[in-house]
Order: sequence, then C-alpha cells, then structure tokens
Amino acid sequence: MTATVLAFLTAAILLGAYFPAIPKAGVIGPVIGGQYPFHLALLALAGAVLGALAWRSGLVRWGRILTAVTALSTIAALAIGGIQFAAARDAGTKVSFSQIFSQLAYPGGATPDTTHIYATRDGEALEADVYLARKSQGSKAPAIVLAHAGGFHTFDKSDLRGTGRWLADHGVAVIAVDYSLASPDRPTWNKAPQDLMTALGWVQDHADQYGIDTSRISLGGMSAGGTLAMNTAYRLQNGTMQATDGTTPKPPFSVVGFYPGTDVDSMWQDDVAGTREAAELFTGGTPAQYPERYREVSPTTDIRRGLQRTLLVVGDRDRSARAETIKDFSASLRAEGIDTTVEELPFAEHAFDDVYGSLTSQTSRQVLLDFLSKDT
Repeated sequence: MTATVLAFLTAAILLGAYFPAIPKAGVIGPVIGGQYPFHLALLALAGAVLGALAWRSGLVRWGRILTAVTALSTIAALAIGGIQFAAARDAGTKVSFSQIFSQLAYPGGATPDTTHIYATRDGEALEADVYLARKSQGSKAPAIVLAHAGGFHTFDKSDLRGTGRWLADHGVAVIAVDYSLASPDRPTWNKAPQDLMTALGWVQDHADQYGIDTSRISLGGMSAGGTLAMNTAYRLQNGTMQATDGTTPKPPFSVVGFYPGTDVDSMWQDDVAGTREAAELFTGGTPAQYPERYREVSPTTDIRRGLQRTLLVVGDRDRSARAETIKDFSASLRAEGIDTTVEELPFAEHAFDDVYGSLTSQTSRQVLLDFLSKDT
C-alpha cells in the first residue's frame, strides 16, 4: 500500500513539473517538484525499494509496475535537481546541499537589526525592518528597499527576512517595508506607491546612520511588491510622480522585480491564481470602470528612455507572471536603451524563493547580490 501511494504521488507531481499543462498536476507539480526535487527523489527511491520487496514477496506484476514507476520518478526528480544545479553554478552560486534539506523555512537568525516606523497613513504605522550590511572598514554599502508579495492585499515585510539577512551578511543593506494593503472597501492604487516612495526617502535621509551609500540605493520587490517597486521607480525617474506629503525623493539607483506583474490590466484579464481579485482590490474595480488607474499603476505605462538598470527574475513554470510576459517586457525596456537583465530559473513556479534552502532560492539570492553589488 505504501509503495503504491509513493509511486503514484511522486509520478503525478513529476508529470506536473515536466508538463504544466496537465490539469491539477500541472499546478502542484511545478511548486513541489521545482522546490523539492531531491526530497522527491528520496521518496521515489523509497517507493522503488518497497516495490522491489513486493515483487520478491510474490506480487510480481504489481511489484514490477511499482518498481518501474518509482525508478523513473527517481530519475526524473534527480534530472530536475541536476538542471537547477547547473543553473546555480552558471550564476556563480556557492550551493549549500545541506541547506537544501535543512533550511525549508527561514533560518532562526534571520532577524532585522532594527525596526522603525517610516510613515503613518490613515492612522496606521508603516514599519521598515533594517538589515545592516557587513562592509569593509570605512566604506559605505549599497542598499535595497524591498516590498513584499501578497497580491497587494496580504502578507508583510517578515516574508523578506531570509533574503534580507542573507544580503546584509554579504554586504548589501536591506530595508524591508510594509505598505498600505488593499481591502474591499479600501483600494490602495494611490497609497501603496506613495508608501514606497516615502520609504525610499526615509532610507535616503538615514543613509549615514546606517552606513548606506546614497548613490546606490535600489528599489525592488517580489510579485505585487515588484510591480509596486517598478512602477514607483520608473515614475520617479520620469518625473511623473510627486510626494503627496513631504519631499519627493531622488529616484532609486536601480530596480528589481522578482516574478512581478508588469501590466495590472493583463493581471485582470488573465485571472490566474487570484490575479483578477488582486487587481480589483488594488484599483477598486475593473479596467472598464477605472482605466486610468490601471494605466497609472502598470510598469508598462512608463517605459521610456532614461530608466534605471533593471533586474527581472522569473521561473519558467510561473503561471501568473509568465516568463514570456517578463521577456516581452524586458525587450520593450531594451528597445529604449535600458540596461536590463533577465534571469529565467528552470522548473520554478511563482514565489520560487519561498523555500529558503532550495536551489532556486539560493540561485536567486546570488543573482540579486551580484546585481546590487555592481557599481554601474
């Protein structure tokens, strides 16, 4: 019985990982298969051993089937791991195989050095977690203001603690920020971008205190946070966005989007994994009701010459921030002469960095570090 369960479970997951178009299996397969290939290989191998035992105990035909299925699943899972390891090596990642098995969640020491309120909106205190960079004596560090994922309406800055602590330990300061979250009776299309702008200004004002190089402060985010970061950064660079209170900060040095939505109208039209709900909560309605809001908050609207260096990272199995969409967006940036880097991670779905020790997570951290550490 156990062998049968292991055989069909691992086979279904891996079929979905390789063929995302398969209903149901194609949804869960890339998530599990892409983040836990070596764990799946061990499960499949255990199933193969049990299948062989069933074969020897007299269940010859069924034992052969179970052994064959689990053996193929083992090979398929190891192939995913091998492809991801090659991508990690090509990105210059110092892969930790121990982390693959031991760091499924964030490390216990992934905590900020300090937390401060950077703004108050509608009576709500917005906080920033500051991860101070380890740096050479007398030098100032580059920094990034990071916005969390969550479809504009959920999660918080604590989701960035693994990335924040790791980057800081490798010489880049991280300021992970909360921003105004949307709800059915409170769209935040005109609030959340202002929050990120305020957070950027707060970091610029406190740069000396935290040992940050003011000329190398970037703005970035994951998923919806990436959409907000790109939209805010580009509008600041283009001079189409001003602070509603206080002083408008200098545009960020560079921009980062991990599996971001590049066009909020397309998020509504595609309606994949909650993107339509997210778009409506964020804007307060549909594209037909508020076309001007959808245009204003979409990074595609502000593509023009003179924008900042941009890093885009996406998984090749992402259903909502599709790799094709990200590459089309990058092509539009490059057509305007923008220095744009795109990293497409193999067998990776949306939020591929959720599992801290996975190969995709380790690779994405290295890619981000290399981009932020570059002087120009």
